[in-house]
Amino acid sequence: MNKMTREEAIKNPNATLVDVREPYELETEGFVEGAINIPLGEVPERLEEFKSFQKPLVVFCRSGNRSGSAAQFLEQNGLEEVVNGGGFNEVNAVLNS
Repeated sequence: MNKMTREEAIKNPNATLVDVREPYELETEGFVEGAINIPLGEVPERLEEFKSFQKPLVVFCRSGNRSGSAAQFLEQNGLEEVVNGGGFNEVNAVLNS
């Protein structure tokens, strides 16, 4: 199977969008409608929850650094169809295009 592009993953109707920023960042910076907030520090302890989410799994943060770490961790723990969506502004731009 070809790896889908970031844009294809974000626009996929089955995608689960996960924002790995801290809750206060969503309040002050804005958020993506319908995304689940799981701060990066909680990702390892919530691995089973990630496994139950619909795929593709799009993780994002403010700039793409933390979501890159989250995506790498999830893939190392056996999850497939994990995409680093980058920053939340980029995800919103794709969703609204």
